[in-house]
Amino acid sequence: MIRRLQLVLVGGVLVIGAFSTGLELLFYLLYLGLLVGGGAYVVTRLGLTDLEAGYALSRTHGHVGDQLRATYTVRNVGRLPKLWLEVHSPSTLPVTLPGRALSLGPRGRRSWMVSVSLQRRGHYRVDALAIRTGDPFGFFEAAATVGRGATVVVYPRVDPLPRWRAPAATLEGTRGHRERTQQTTALVTTVRPYRPGDAYNRIAWKTTARHGEIQVKEFELEQTADIWVFLDLERALQAGRGERSTVEVGVRVAASIAFKALAENRAVGLTVSAHRVATLPADRGPRQYQRIMELLAAVEGDGATPLAEVLLLGASHLRRGVAAIVVTPSLDTTWVRPLGALRPRGVACQVIRLDTPAFEADARASDADGEPGEGAAAERQRAARLVVHALSEFDIPVLTVRPESRLSEALATAGPGRRPRTLLPGVTR
Repeated sequence: MIRRLQLVLVGGVLVIGAFSTGLELLFYLLYLGLLVGGGAYVVTRLGLTDLEAGYALSRTHGHVGDQLRATYTVRNVGRLPKLWLEVHSPSTLPVTLPGRALSLGPRGRRSWMVSVSLQRRGHYRVDALAIRTGDPFGFFEAAATVGRGATVVVYPRVDPLPRWRAPAATLEGTRGHRERTQQTTALVTTVRPYRPGDAYNRIAWKTTARHGEIQVKEFELEQTADIWVFLDLERALQAGRGERSTVEVGVRVAASIAFKALAENRAVGLTVSAHRVATLPADRGPRQYQRIMELLAAVEGDGATPLAEVLLLGASHLRRGVAAIVVTPSLDTTWVRPLGALRPRGVACQVIRLDTPAFEADARASDADGEPGEGAAAERQRAARLVVHALSEFDIPVLTVRPESRLSEALATAGPGRRPRTLLPGVTR
């Protein structure tokens, strides 16, 4: 716009000067300016004609750490070359999709692919493809958008938890041994010869190769209890920064536990005390996994409801045989009694405690001006010990997660039916 105003101003001065003085040089400059300005305008107007363009995303949802690839194609179907094109896709992703400047000859075609890493969970928007062109002097500019935008949902990272076990719960109306099932499960008990009507996806190919005849896997259905996860995201309790904050680690813990429980054919429910208290009823299968991940992708540490109130509200969803998993950074003990009151009702409980003093110390370590007072730090450690002691009075097992912890190790329980060892803050094994 500024250059265009400059062009109009210079043109006006030349017109006035040429016709008022009659100098041939000024007329020459005036005709040259008209030629250059008119040519630049025509080039810009024709820059986006006879163009075909589009892009495709490799995925519209993924986990933190996955790669998002975008494939672009621009085609010139006309007989005139395109001297300069700028192609990019505006987006709200933390790492934007890189654009490209290119030129196309007559009937030319260009395709390329760009890749970015999904670094932060959330819901993001990739807008329609934007194409911009102009003249070599920068006087004029033309732009157009092609196609429609897309929403990209980035789920939290899921860590494998090979040694985590849900707390033992008493199941209603069930037997204590496994039973055969027609469903495909993770428990393969034996193989048998193929019978007409067996599904092909149950064929044990390695065993078939050894025996020389088709062998089919048989499965067992393990008696499992439902799991209900309570994720505490009250604003006043959160500590740490970025990926090493109680919000992100807590969300990752909840996602990992839900994934592990659903893989064990358990029904999983979820209550999150974020901006509002959101509850997903317990269910099984891939659809429940997608619901849980989409909810966890959107939540932030901006809750206003105390954990004690959340547990009282969620008690109506818990029946005998359900295991309640509480993920919280709270240093208050008011929520321990409502949680302990669930045990006489046959609800198994487990607390995954996010070590708030450790997260605060980690945040201060990255801040040169963040030296804490020794008294405040000692008081926070004392409050953490009181929480652990209060939970031990109700015989509720506790697992502690710190910012540097690997979840596969921090969430390792001693085994089915046994209480994991709980270390008090400041005490090492």
